[in-house]
Amino acid sequence: MTAILPTPPDSYGGRVSEVLIRPMRADDVAAAERLSSEVFLELDRRAHPRDWPEPRARSASHAERWTARTRHLVATDPAGCWAADGPDGALVGFATSLRRDGTWCLATYVVRGDQQGSGLGRRLLDAALEHSRGCLRGMLSSSTDPGAVRRYLVAGFTMHPQMLLRGPVDRGAIPPGTGEKVREGTPADTDLLESVDRARRGSGHGPDHAFLQARCRLLVSDTTTGTGYAYVDDGQVVLLAAQNRRTAARVLWTAVADGPEEQTIGHVTAANAWAIDVGTACRLTLHTSGYLALRGMDPPAPYLHHGSLL
Repeated sequence: MTAILPTPPDSYGGRVSEVLIRPMRADDVAAAERLSSEVFLELDRRAHPRDWPEPRARSASHAERWTARTRHLVATDPAGCWAADGPDGALVGFATSLRRDGTWCLATYVVRGDQQGSGLGRRLLDAALEHSRGCLRGMLSSSTDPGAVRRYLVAGFTMHPQMLLRGPVDRGAIPPGTGEKVREGTPADTDLLESVDRARRGSGHGPDHAFLQARCRLLVSDTTTGTGYAYVDDGQVVLLAAQNRRTAARVLWTAVADGPEEQTIGHVTAANAWAIDVGTACRLTLHTSGYLALRGMDPPAPYLHHGSLL
């Protein structure tokens, strides 16, 4: 997820010439987590619907997952991860990105509010985009922040509105037999998952599968009529891919049936109406939520992308 906040009225408006952009290091990740948490909380407070609960600061468990994921990217894609130091040495922005096969993904892109308008956001994004040279496709999950959206459009991305479904699950709506053709996945399934990834988005997830398997539940459906999988973290689907809509819906229904009472099905594009069918069938409420930005590709389907590993 990405965001650039507007400059607050009392900011000092740091000049871009005073900011050093350099490769991101593992020891930057803790400061990056704090900065991103502050930036996204403020963005959520400005943008969240009135009927949603008041946004809260990132939980300790969420912060741990964010930190582990960012350390993973700094290790796998050092050329795609960049940090910006202000005049006092404090972190004022960063961008993390990855490339898998021929697909480049922007994972996180954050600029501190008092640096808006200085040109820092453009410089950070340009640095991260260097990691995309030679890639045929690009993906990122964007907030509705106008500054960020404008930069992605200038960089050649097409914005596809995202939706999410959330609310209490109507257990009575879960189809009989849900879960019968879905099993627990293991690392031995990785080649199978990679083949589904390549069919859906043109590239595999490579080392991200091992990272997700160490932290998430993996559901797999592999039958004569189709193959699909989903990673589930804390009861919520964070990534789902399948060869066809029927298999995708089967896996999603299994995750919903095994999940908590309150659930969210996120990162749904118009190309994935099958997920809207599942969510509305179990009485979740549909909302709009940012954009999937793509370059050189159509919205993948059946596919619910990961917010940062895409």
